[in-house]
Amino acid sequence: MSVDLSGAQWFKSSRSSGTKECVEVAFLQDHVGVRDSKNPTGPALIFTSAEWTTFLKTTPNPK
Repeated sequence: MSVDLSGAQWFKSSRSSGTKECVEVAFLQDHVGVRDSKNPTGPALIFTSAEWTTFLKTTPNPK
């Protein structure tokens, strides 16, 4: 799957601890991109909106 990420606006989670082990997320028209914050020019994982929603519903919420 090829998705244009050139206009993506990446952000870190508000739950990020501020260390260098963070991921960044970008919400695109029909997809969600996820990348390593230490390597912003590196590869990104691309998920459909439905896949991202399923991930959020099945991932435990840390406290």
